[in-house]
Amino acid sequence: MKTIGLLGGMSWESTATYYQLLNKGVKQKLGGLHSAKIILYSIDFAPLEKLQHAGNWDEAAHFLAEKALRLESAGADFILICTNTMHKVAPYIEEKVSIPLLHIADATAQALITQGIKKVGLLGTAFTMEDDFYKGRLYEKHGLNVLVPNDHDRQIVHQVIYQELCQGKVTEVSKKAFLRIIDDLKAQGAEGVILGCTEIGLLVNQSDTHVSLFDTTQIHADFAVKTALS
Repeated sequence: MKTIGLLGGMSWESTATYYQLLNKGVKQKLGGLHSAKIILYSIDFAPLEKLQHAGNWDEAAHFLAEKALRLESAGADFILICTNTMHKVAPYIEEKVSIPLLHIADATAQALITQGIKKVGLLGTAFTMEDDFYKGRLYEKHGLNVLVPNDHDRQIVHQVIYQELCQGKVTEVSKKAFLRIIDDLKAQGAEGVILGCTEIGLLVNQSDTHVSLFDTTQIHADFAVKTALS
């Protein structure tokens, strides 16, 4: 079994979910007392969040790359960044480490393609929904057309992520808002919706809607388990 390196803490709420999913996934595959071999570097998210909203992505990239190198030095065979948003700096991290980085958008694209989906809605932070590092990769590398909510709804999604979900708060009002936005994306032609922030699964899941949801945390973890056991 390979050792999984987790670059987490962004936020710790979703990193805890990663830890559970990885161990459950390995146990399902191997049975008995088996669990995942994991090295976790969990950062203090507050300073990084300030860099995000200040647009200081270069410093954020340097910061995370240094932590990724520590994971490599500690014996990780590959790395997962436990957040969609910080894949904005994934190319820089990949340049600095000599072990593979399992990109969350690539894992998600494989899940979508397997189900024959060509047009998909995307929910996430404003950075993920508006910048090209995520949507562009899905389109250019995997041929997927991506729809995002309108300006007003993007603000709702972004605020709920940072002000509620990253702080462990789950409210019925926000859940209803997300489900409405998901329905709107479906009405625009989305064949499914990517939960493109690792915290969104704390708020909504497949049992809440008839629209096909693709939880990137679950997909990323499943891909990591497969890689670890390959």
